Amino acid sequence: MRIDVLTLFPEMFDGVFGSSILGKARDKGLVSLSTVNFRDYANNKHNTVDDTPYGGGGGMVLKPEPIFAAVEDVVRQASEQESARDEESGTGKARVVLMCPQGEKFTQAKARELAAEEHLVFICGHYEGYDERIREHLVTDELSIGDYVLTGGELPAMVVIDAVVRLLPGVLGNEQSAVRDSFSDGLLEYPHYTRPPVFRGWKVPDMLLSGHHAEIEKWRRAQSLARTLARRPDLLESAELSDKERQWLASERARLSGEAPEPD
Repeated sequence: MRIDVLTLFPEMFDGVFGSSILGKARDKGLVSLSTVNFRDYANNKHNTVDDTPYGGGGGMVLKPEPIFAAVEDVVRQASEQESARDEESGTGKARVVLMCPQGEKFTQAKARELAAEEHLVFICGHYEGYDERIREHLVTDELSIGDYVLTGGELPAMVVIDAVVRLLPGVLGNEQSAVRDSFSDGLLEYPHYTRPPVFRGWKVPDMLLSGHHAEIEKWRRAQSLARTLARRPDLLESAELSDKERQWLASERARLSGEAPEPD
């Protein structure tokens, strides 16, 4: 996968792209991570990338020219590199992702969708916002990491890139890690324990020490359901559940609301 990030502050990505999982993935050649300062594509002598909004109002708005030029350049470069490897490739297609508070809320499902792409381009904005023509005619996706506003799109882009890259084949040492993560199956992940079996009087659940792997999987599934019901019940509306699990959830909800007796 190739990932290009358009930003006015490329130095913010140096530590993130060179450390931990992202750094290891880049060192293995599993992903190409690069930053582009779109100020370099400004078409005026002062390298201006923003201007006052038509119609008045506070703040500055990012101009379309430098961002269009930067995206088109990185897409062209990617197409030429791909064509050099395979003359039948190099269509120049890329997912162009605008990081924006107005965008679609980023989820694990979206991370899996983006992980299937070969080229991602992220646009990190600043100031009051973007010229609307960037949204209408350049980007393919608008993403938000939550209902709050940050200084710029750099931190959200880092979050999305980390979530996407760890799903690429070969990135994680244990391929099951991504499969079992919270949200991967629509539920929160079950609790984890490791040595020692007793710490300050707190014991690891006996089931995890039993060695009965099938029963352990059932226990973990039940724990995921219970934890999701307690912490993120909204996730249960779209989770894939068996009829037995739905019956359990209905009885548990009734018990918690006082409509059913406590179990013996």
